[in-house]
Amino acid sequence: MYPTDLTNSQWQVIQELLADQRKRKYELRNVLNAIFYVVKGGIPWRLMPNDLPPWRIVFYYYTKFRRLGIWQELNDALREKIRQKVGRKLSPSAGILDSQSVKTTGVGGQRGFDAAKWVKGRKRHIIVDTLGLLLAVVVHRADIDERRGAGFVLARLFSHKAMFPRLAVIFADGGYGGDFETIVKKTYQWLLLIVRKPFGLKTFIPLPKRWIVERTFAWLNQHRRLSVDYERSVKSSEAMIQLAMIRTMLKRI
Repeated sequence: MYPTDLTNSQWQVIQELLADQRKRKYELRNVLNAIFYVVKGGIPWRLMPNDLPPWRIVFYYYTKFRRLGIWQELNDALREKIRQKVGRKLSPSAGILDSQSVKTTGVGGQRGFDAAKWVKGRKRHIIVDTLGLLLAVVVHRADIDERRGAGFVLARLFSHKAMFPRLAVIFADGGYGGDFETIVKKTYQWLLLIVRKPFGLKTFIPLPKRWIVERTFAWLNQHRRLSVDYERSVKSSEAMIQLAMIRTMLKRI
């Protein structure tokens, strides 16, 4: 048994959400344990311990569930459970937008150089609710500027607008200001509110709303598979972020 294994109560939640009673050669719970082991431990698939299901089987389910959108569905369902648990409405009224630039490895795929952060790799654009729970994620080349990258993740969020009928405000930092605020309003009918540092401030202070998304990035960074971007495809990068959030949320239910 590993620290990343699902507890009985966590597995019960997953089982109810998946509503999957099919019999398999390898139990789905053990397959998920193996996937979470990879996400938390940061190991390559081929280095899976022998007491877990074979890595090819685990990778098959990881890829299949990604293509079927099951990681996205689990993320959405768990987020709603937590919001309900703390007395919030299922649909948030506000979101917080930010990005994180990370290095990539030599596996190939999309990459670019973020001159502002001096990072060669990819950029993770996320939108979270005021609890820090993931609403949308898009991973793209690091050389794509903040506003264009934000356009990608806002479009992703808008494609699921039926889930967020109350959403009205998106908070962001100064890198997303200017004409982009007007574009967001005209395109999505959302108000983009820029949270700026007090003028002349040189010391660090947590800024209203912005600290929430920064805490979410800290949660993600606790998973070693996300310490850099090891994935060949950006779709797999997004799935790893969703899995890290699923694991984070399961510990809160």
